[in-house]
Amino acid sequence: MKGINIFDLKNFLDQKVEQYNTPAFIDNDPISIPHSFTSKQDKEIMGFFAAIFAWGQRKTIINKCKELAERMDNAPYSFIIDHREEDLKKLLEFKHRTFNDTDLLYCIDFMKRHFTQYNSIEEAFFPSSDMNIESALNHFQAYFFSHPDAPRRTRKHIPSPVQKSACKRLNMYLRWMVRDDNKGVDFGLWKRISPSKLICPLDLHVERTARKLGLLERDKPDWRAALELTGNLKILDANDPAKYDFALFGISIEEKCIIP
Repeated sequence: MKGINIFDLKNFLDQKVEQYNTPAFIDNDPISIPHSFTSKQDKEIMGFFAAIFAWGQRKTIINKCKELAERMDNAPYSFIIDHREEDLKKLLEFKHRTFNDTDLLYCIDFMKRHFTQYNSIEEAFFPSSDMNIESALNHFQAYFFSHPDAPRRTRKHIPSPVQKSACKRLNMYLRWMVRDDNKGVDFGLWKRISPSKLICPLDLHVERTARKLGLLERDKPDWRAALELTGNLKILDANDPAKYDFALFGISIEEKCIIP
């Protein structure tokens, strides 16, 4: 961030956060899916699917999430906990890009196993309150695929920093679940980790804007790049660096509707 006027940059990005971190942002974004549910578990479940489906056109992502919810009788937690074997037939032939019914059925199986022991997906990421995001994401992937019959093909949908992935979709999901600023967009459901520890989701749009603003120099959009960006955002707001996801994404997406 050499040569950058930090004060001017902070003022500019704070204004953009205010512009985009509003309920008006919700309807055309995948976060609208968990917002359409009332219970904590339903928000967590559909938020998870909305996040891992978040590539391609936003309209398609939202429609696919709605289709999935309908296949689960618009009661995802009840479906996951109470379904019988024949109920799973409703999920067959579901597909969103490379995510198919094999991946979906394993996600449902994982969630049923998890929810028989815990009341929240939070414990799947944060079994203790002394973890950072990197250790949480690494733990989640290991836990998610701990079943001996976990399909290998599903791994590409649940990356981790160990693989040097920026983990954009999971970091977005964590932003949704952890941030709590009373603006009506993010949920603030999870309390085991502070928003100050969140990593800014790094997709093509955020990366492009961050480079133009001098917030990112690393040439590869990997985990180290996500850490570099977040470190620079902490200079602007150490308590809530991930809020700038609204600004960086919004600046880039203003005239587009694509999430790569």
